[in-house]
Amino acid sequence: MTEAAELPPAPEVAREVFGDRFGDAVRYAELLAEAGVQRGLIGPREVPRLWERHILNCAVLSEVVPEGVTVCDVGSGAGLPGIPLALVREDLKITLLEPLLRRTNFLTEVVELLGLDHVTVERGRAEEVMGKVPPVHVVTARAVAPLDRLAAWGIPLLRPYGEMLALKGDAAEEELKSASSALNKLGAVSTSILQVGEGVVDPLSTVVRVEVGESPGGVRFAAKRAKAARTGRTRRRR
Repeated sequence: MTEAAELPPAPEVAREVFGDRFGDAVRYAELLAEAGVQRGLIGPREVPRLWERHILNCAVLSEVVPEGVTVCDVGSGAGLPGIPLALVREDLKITLLEPLLRRTNFLTEVVELLGLDHVTVERGRAEEVMGKVPPVHVVTARAVAPLDRLAAWGIPLLRPYGEMLALKGDAAEEELKSASSALNKLGAVSTSILQVGEGVVDPLSTVVRVEVGESPGGVRFAAKRAKAARTGRTRRRR
């Protein structure tokens, strides 16, 4: 049986990124390295690079998230990017959306332990929660699926004129080209590739931004969204 890899100390730049929440960021890293590995949420080989490759890589997404908006982190898994984002940005209201019970249990424990009152954990698939989770300004995701599939899950959760921010790797530009037709059908009006994390992470984090118009999800989801809205109103009247 091989020994578990040791979590390295937090880099000094993490103090600047997380500020008053630095201690909570350290605790989150410890939870990922311990319970996260034990429950199969993080591979043991990832522990030595948890800070640079995972936690800080996600925290810098905050650079492109507008102030005071609602966010849904689709396929949140072990809480990446949702929890680092929540630690940096207490002005956001964040929903961590994840279908697997063992992961939502972990996320709930982390949210409670770190006192993240502005974060909610929701169990379910993106395509199942329309009408249950109010439409949000921003959808985030990391390592969930190719961009065309991710967009089909995430864009319908947006409010009109919202945006999806997907952390991607070196193939971001290629993925964006391949997904262009699907994005158009889903109501995308603008796409761009952003580099964030200057002075914090190297290489920089790559973000694909997809902005939508007045009909997130396009024609395909218009009827479904209207039905969900009617159902929600009926529930509230009861």
